[in-house]
Amino acid sequence: MRPAGGPDPCSPEGRPGEAGPPPFEVPDGYRVAGYRLGAFLGAGAWGSVHAAEGPDGTPAAVKLLGAARFSPGQRRTVAQMARSEQRFSRLADHPHLIRTLTVVTVEDPDHPALDGAVALVMERADRSLHDVLADARPGTAVPGAERILTEVCAGLTHMHRAGWVHGDLKPANILLMSDGTAKIADFGLTAELEGTHAYAPPLGSPDHVPPEWWSQRTGARGVAVRPSADVWAFGVLTHQLLTGGLHPFVGATARARSLAAQAYARGAAPLRPDEALPGRWRPVVGACLAAGREERARVDLTALVARATAAPARRRRTAVRAGAGLLGCALAVLALTGGPEPAAPGAHRAPPPLPGAIPAGSDVPVAYRGMIDVAARRCPEPEVTPALLAAMLKAESGFDPNAARPETGEYGIAMWTPAVFGAWAKAAAHPGPTSYLDPGDAIAAMGNYVCWLDQQLKRAGLTRDLPALVTAAYRTSDKTVEAAGRVPERVRPHVDKVLRYLSDYGG
Repeated sequence: MRPAGGPDPCSPEGRPGEAGPPPFEVPDGYRVAGYRLGAFLGAGAWGSVHAAEGPDGTPAAVKLLGAARFSPGQRRTVAQMARSEQRFSRLADHPHLIRTLTVVTVEDPDHPALDGAVALVMERADRSLHDVLADARPGTAVPGAERILTEVCAGLTHMHRAGWVHGDLKPANILLMSDGTAKIADFGLTAELEGTHAYAPPLGSPDHVPPEWWSQRTGARGVAVRPSADVWAFGVLTHQLLTGGLHPFVGATARARSLAAQAYARGAAPLRPDEALPGRWRPVVGACLAAGREERARVDLTALVARATAAPARRRRTAVRAGAGLLGCALAVLALTGGPEPAAPGAHRAPPPLPGAIPAGSDVPVAYRGMIDVAARRCPEPEVTPALLAAMLKAESGFDPNAARPETGEYGIAMWTPAVFGAWAKAAAHPGPTSYLDPGDAIAAMGNYVCWLDQQLKRAGLTRDLPALVTAAYRTSDKTVEAAGRVPERVRPHVDKVLRYLSDYGG
């Protein structure tokens, strides 16, 4: 199958394409500010973190920000980030913010790579939320998610009230201590407010920056950052923790997800939280992911989170007070009305049918309808409907999970080539190994890829006849369709077949 393209490369931090340096090579037993450095724990775009022990055996972590291996412009950025961490660490004092114990500049001419590096000695955590989400089951909240969100909210609110913006809130920067306490970390992009905004280097994590971040200009002092950006990131984080790592905007890459968020912010697509997100947390996510930063600036994060976490307690208290009398009332209502009462506002309901839903009497196998519906629901683009995915599957394989074209290396219900499937299989709805021959995995990956194709074609200015163009791109590639500016003639018969099936399904 098809594409010459695939997920676009995007660095863990910063704008797409920026790559970080390799971790420092630290000699065994190396000491910084009296702390003995040990195992390498991880690296970001600008430095690396090592386990350490103090003179009395107290565990710590040391972040090394190097200057020698950067360009002059990068050195200025590193110096600014180090000053920010150092300045904030002197002022921050909150149980849900990682404490910086000391900040020193390494002076060691015998080790040129380390000489001049800024070392921040901090509290050591057991793991990060990034690690937790890597082990999470999609569709299932991570253990202790609500407590973690409450603690992160407390730390973030403290920062905002003290006049600071974090600027890079994401799972990797939420650390879990040995007792499970959550603490916000990494204050390299933290900036002090000057009125309504602050200035920071033009860096950030694409999955957690707000839509307006992508269009901001960089001035002499950096880019303007606001608390509303942290509120957006908290909304993404909330969705991820309560759905087992699922991002609220669908895409196979961070760039694709950011394009989906930008489409939503323009009003071109609705916000579609995953079905797994609990109903009482939907107002939190909806408010935090408001399209306009002015609307986000008015969000009372503490009040929103308090209402969400108090809801179960209220229900339990109500149930205890009502006791057997409530059961008697319920039976009486059933006897009088012949059925249950309507669900209370905010109660969990089945999601409404999507536009372009598969008709009940169609030839789409019942076993695959739910898979197709979920795959379409996870895409914010209105053209990607269950009916379109079903029509494409019918044209590709006739819904046969054992279909094969050995001459082209295409297999399964969605006719994946094994190598290409691997790039898009992150859409699979379960953890562990995935297979292009498994209908669930194949359909989930197909929805992910088709959504990305739709976004790429729109980005290229192709906005008419998108079902036909997306179908053609699935058979060839987005670049092929973009170059032609229309459906290439060699795949026109296949595209016409898909469009006939789409018409049959009411699309």
